[in-house]
Formats: sequence, structure tokens, C-alpha cells
Amino acid sequence: MSGPLGVILAGGRATRMGGGDKGLLTLGGRTILARVLERLGPQVGAIAVNANGDPARFADYGLPVIPDSLPDWPGPLAGVLAGMDWAAGEGASHIVTAAADSPFLPTDLVSRLQAAGDLALAASPSGRQPTFGLWPVRLRDDLRTALTEGLRKVVLWTDRHGGAVAEFEDDAAFFNVNTPEDLAEAEALL
Repeated sequence: MSGPLGVILAGGRATRMGGGDKGLLTLGGRTILARVLERLGPQVGAIAVNANGDPARFADYGLPVIPDSLPDWPGPLAGVLAGMDWAAGEGASHIVTAAADSPFLPTDLVSRLQAAGDLALAASPSGRQPTFGLWPVRLRDDLRTALTEGLRKVVLWTDRHGGAVAEFEDDAAFFNVNTPEDLAEAEALL
């Protein structure tokens, strides 16, 4: 299989939003997840959603739903690992991750991550965007070990492996909806 597979990270608990799935919130008459799919879909070979709990809530999208393989909500790296495991089964060499609550992600995310390196995170003027990355599947056992040993910070793991950075000029491309106020701001940005 050529090209990376896409993994939408939706495995969080959305505590600042009062629980539920932020990607399933409506923004401009469509779910945020539908907007993420519209932007990421043309850039990757196939897409899966990393989410915990009942996968049926994503049934309308017709996508594989892959849960974290580690207990206790260990964070976005667990979603990356779940995506790597899925991609290994699909014969892919890389995955690209994007957050389920980021409706304005760049339409050139994948090409710019690939130009940066084999393992790369997006960065904007406000800093690295650790849920937007290009991840080589061959590092999945190392990531599994790191998570089992308690590592939770994405940048600590990517730095350990010489992760590159793909620079983007616009913070708005990585705007994510974490609170009801953010959802109102996203409506205004539309």
C-alpha cells in the first residue's frame, strides 16, 4: 500500500466540554468530524477513528473504529499506537494523525509532514501540535514499551526518535474545540 493511512484521534474524554464526543458536535450544520474527514480524506489512503467506548456512535461514517489497546486513558500516544497497530494490519508504513475536534486542519497537512521527515509533528506559531503527526509504523513496539513504562508526552517520545517539525504559518488551522466557548468561536471562524 502506498501513502500513509489517516487516524482521527477521538479517544479523549472531553471533560472540558462536559463529556461526550467533541467530533460529533455540530458546527455550521455538520459535525466537526465530517469537516475533519473532508479535509483529511483526500490526503490519505484510508481513515480510521481512534475512539474508546461504543463504536456504534460512529456507524454513520462507515469507518473502522479502533480503541486504545492500553487501559486508563493514557492520552494521544495511545491513539497513535492503536493507529499504528491498525495500519500494520493494513500493510501501511506510516499513519498521519489529526484531532477529531479540529475542523480547520490544513489541506496540505500530509504532504508537508512527509516533506519534513519520516517522523514529524506539525507546528504553528504557538508551538508544536502533537496530535497532528506522521508516524512510522515500524516504531510501534518502541511506542508500546514507552507507554507501558509510563511515558505520556508526545514530544518526549518524538524527540527521542529525532522527530522533525513541519512548520505551518497559521494557528487557526489547528484550532480545536475544547469548550462551549471554543465551539462558538469556531462558528464565528466559519
